[in-house]
Amino acid sequence: MTTNTTQEERLDYLVEEFKADSGEYKDLETPKDPERKRTILRSLMNTRMPREMPADVIRIQDEYLKERSKEKGVVALSDIPEIQGGLSIWQGDITRLAVDAIVNAANSQMLGCFRPMHNCIDNCIHTYAGVQLRAECNRQMGELRAHFGRDYEQPTAVPMLTDGYNLPAKKIIHIVGPTVQYKLTPALENDLANCYRNVLDLCAENDLKSVAFCCISTGVFSFPNRRAAEIAVETVKDWMSKHPGAVNRVIFNVFKDEDKIIYERLV
Repeated sequence: MTTNTTQEERLDYLVEEFKADSGEYKDLETPKDPERKRTILRSLMNTRMPREMPADVIRIQDEYLKERSKEKGVVALSDIPEIQGGLSIWQGDITRLAVDAIVNAANSQMLGCFRPMHNCIDNCIHTYAGVQLRAECNRQMGELRAHFGRDYEQPTAVPMLTDGYNLPAKKIIHIVGPTVQYKLTPALENDLANCYRNVLDLCAENDLKSVAFCCISTGVFSFPNRRAAEIAVETVKDWMSKHPGAVNRVIFNVFKDEDKIIYERLV
């Protein structure tokens, strides 16, 4: 393929290459509708285990995903109003943000979501970053298991830093938030606060001046949205007051209208 290759041609190429790579779906009939092709490609990417991919396929994937990013619309830091004290609220798809780092609500395996087309943030981030992200997470987890044992899983509130690959964001910070199984406890609240503190510490250590937080532990992790937001805002404000200039902008990225309303009352 050349520099004049169209996005449709890239999509057709990638669908066939990822089908062949899967083995199981190599004989799957490819639909003609572009939207259905995109669904197939994303599903194959979502379910793919971390392993080597030919360099030519990676190159075309990167070209395709960067163009998809432009199609969705990249949001620069200057496009997001600052409310006060370096804090902002932005509603929308976190994979559009051109900031130093975005935060991914990961699971303890740290390999992303394997459910095809699942609408969780973990799935979206891995999809639009590209298959290199899962490979890097797998390498880092392999190193940790070599040190701590093969059953190692990433603990709650311990962040992992990776490249952003094909996302507008330079870096991704993956973190496992606490799960509320029965009732909310002070220990779970402290775990969530530690998620925010530890991410900000990692930003400061790596000179990442802007970071966008998702609503960690809400949704399937069952942390009450309002209390999660209160902890997020309180913790971030406290950290920034103690570390002036370490991080210039913190964005609370929300997806649901109810979360936007909650954060607007708190920030």
